Amino acid sequence: MDIETKLELIRQVGEEIITEEELRHLLKTKEHPTAYDGFEPSGTDIHIAQGILRAININRMTKAGIKFKMLVADWHAWANNKLCGDLEKIQLVGKYLIEVWKHCGMDLKNVEFIWVSDYVKEPEYWKKVMQVARNSTVKRIIRTGQIMGRKESDVQQASQILYPCMQAADIFHLEADICQLGMDQRKVNILARELAPSLGFSKPVVVSHHMLMGLGEPPKEQDEDRILKLKMSKTNPDKAIFMNDSEDDIRRKIAKAYCPAKITEENPILEYSKYLIFEKFSTIEIKRHEKFGGDIVIENYAELENLYKEGKIHPMDLKNAVAFYINEMTNPVREAFEKDDRLKKLLHTIKKFEVTR
Repeated sequence: MDIETKLELIRQVGEEIITEEELRHLLKTKEHPTAYDGFEPSGTDIHIAQGILRAININRMTKAGIKFKMLVADWHAWANNKLCGDLEKIQLVGKYLIEVWKHCGMDLKNVEFIWVSDYVKEPEYWKKVMQVARNSTVKRIIRTGQIMGRKESDVQQASQILYPCMQAADIFHLEADICQLGMDQRKVNILARELAPSLGFSKPVVVSHHMLMGLGEPPKEQDEDRILKLKMSKTNPDKAIFMNDSEDDIRRKIAKAYCPAKITEENPILEYSKYLIFEKFSTIEIKRHEKFGGDIVIENYAELENLYKEGKIHPMDLKNAVAFYINEMTNPVREAFEKDDRLKKLLHTIKKFEVTR
C-alpha cells in the first residue's frame, strides 16, 4: 500500500492530526509504526463509542500497517477512584472489555493488550513518571483533567495529579510512534509532545478521533468542558447505548433521543449513521409510509444528510432504521455473553459492582 493510501485511511480516523507532515515522514521511514491507545476500566458497561467505534478506528489504522499497543489502564482507574478504588474489581472490568472487543470485529492479530499493573513493577517506568512530573507545573497537570473525564475543578485527590504524569510516561514507556485516542485525551498527548525532546524521547504523532455524541440534546454553553458534556458517557445510562443492551433497550433509547427534524448539526442519530452504520454497511434502508414515498435505500452518508435536511426523511423513520442497524452490530456481543457460561458469569459479576464517579 502506498503512502498516500495509508494517509487517507488515517485521515478517516483523525479529526485532528498533529502533525500530518510528521505522520507522512513516519510512514515513509517505518513499515509498521506503533500506535498507543488505552482505556480506563471505569464502569460496568461499555458503550458503542468504546466498543464499535474503537474497533472501526483501530481496524482502519491496522489496514494502513499500524501495530497497536492497547493499554489496560487499571492503575489509572485506581488513581481516579473508579469502582470505589478497588483494583481487583477494576482489573475484572478490564478483562470484560477485552472480551467485548473480541466479539465486535476488532483486528486483534495486530493489537497487543498491555496491563499497566504489569509494568509498574519496573523502576524505569517510574523514572519516566518522575521526569514528566519534574518538568510540569501543578497548574498544567490540573488543566489536563479532561483526560480523566473531569473538569479542572473536579481534580481533588493527589492521585489524580499523578494520573496525567503516568499517562504521558506511558507514551514514552511503550515507545509509541502515534497516540491514537479521542479528542478528550488531546491535552496530555500535547504535553507528551512538548516534553519529549528535552527528556530524550521521540515526539509522538497525535491522531485524535471524533468523540461520539450522547443521545441527549447538546449543551448550549460553548466552554472548554463542552466536549465532556457532549460525548457519550456511562454516567447517564439513558443517554448512551451499551454493547450488552437488549434490542428493546436500544430501540427505546433511540426512540427518545434528540433528533430534531431537518437539523443535521449535532444530531446524534445522524452521527451514528455516519460514524458507525455507514462504516459497517454499504447501504441503509429506511422504511417510510407510501404517502411519504415508500421505503428508500441510501448509498452514502452525504445522501442521507441531504434528504434529512430537506425533510424527506421523518426523524422517527430514521430512528427506527438506526436502531435496527445498531442492533445488528451489537448482536454478536450479546449472543456471546448469552451463550458462553464463562462470559455470562463475568458479566453477572461485574454488574454487581458499585460505580463511582
